Amino acid sequence: MTAPDSIRLRDLRVTCVIGALAHERTAPQPLSIDVDLFADLSQAGATDDLSRTVDYGAVCDRIVTLCEQAQPQLLERLAEVIAGELCGIDAVTAATVTVTKLRPPVAADLGTSAVRITRSAS
Repeated sequence: MTAPDSIRLRDLRVTCVIGALAHERTAPQPLSIDVDLFADLSQAGATDDLSRTVDYGAVCDRIVTLCEQAQPQLLERLAEVIAGELCGIDAVTAATVTVTKLRPPVAADLGTSAVRITRSAS
């Protein structure tokens, strides 16, 4: 069995109002988002035709818009919203989304905190 094809997007930098603490709700925070989109890319590879693949520029635009609008408390919720949206793209069979908070609000010397989920298209 052949492994599924994927489009990998790494380190999309966005700002988002996110967090459960009161001070996190007052201003957007920097996040990094990684995405793996699973889709059959064989026709795009054979034809060199953009219409036969997933336009990752449009995917990035969708993610940025979702981050601006969502304002969730949890990284888990934002990842779920993004994965749900991406699984709605026709060619996409599944999506893995990692949302990383670049400045987590903890007392420990923690560099980042992240959530990774994988969801399948319905």
